[in-house]
Parts: sequence; structure tokens; C-alpha cells
Amino acid sequence: MPKIKNSRWALVFCVLLLSACTTPEQQPQYAQVAQQPVVEGDVMIETCRQEAAYRYNTREQQISVVDFKQYQGSYEIQGSTVRREGFTCSFDESGQFLHLSTT
Repeated sequence: MPKIKNSRWALVFCVLLLSACTTPEQQPQYAQVAQQPVVEGDVMIETCRQEAAYRYNTREQQISVVDFKQYQGSYEIQGSTVRREGFTCSFDESGQFLHLSTT
């Protein structure tokens, strides 16, 4: 009788051990779609022209925008003046002006 009792305990222990190893089926996870803020490129270009005109002491009409790039978390606008002075305006992901740098 003790051998049967011991084997029952061993069987119960194995069942518990195996049941602990199984995991419930996981639900598939879906990527959350980040909502892009509405960024108006025309407003950003106008802001960049104003900042460049102030920095280079010239009129906004003499500022030309060459390139508009969107990165993962920011925007950059490259341009130049009539005197061929290059610059880059940086904006954050919501379209707020960060800084103007020379190139």
C-alpha cells in the first residue's frame, strides 16, 4: 500500500509540475497607431523665413527654401539667402520652432 500511495503523490506532483509549465494562449497584440499632430508646412516655412531674415538682416523675399525633410520626431527646413548663406531650421514633432543653424 505505501508504494501505491507514494506513486500517487509522485503522479500528483508531476501533474502539478506540468500544469505550471503550460501558459494560457496569449492574445495577439496590435500596435497602437500614434496620432500624428497636424503640422502645417506652410506655417513652418514662413516661420523659418522670418527667423532667417532676422538672422541674416535681409527681407523675407530674399530667403529661398530648398528642402523640407520630415524625420521620426522632428522636421528640418533647409534654405539659403541671396548671398548664398545656407541655413537649417529645426522644428519639433508638433511643428514648434527649435533653432536656426548655419550650414
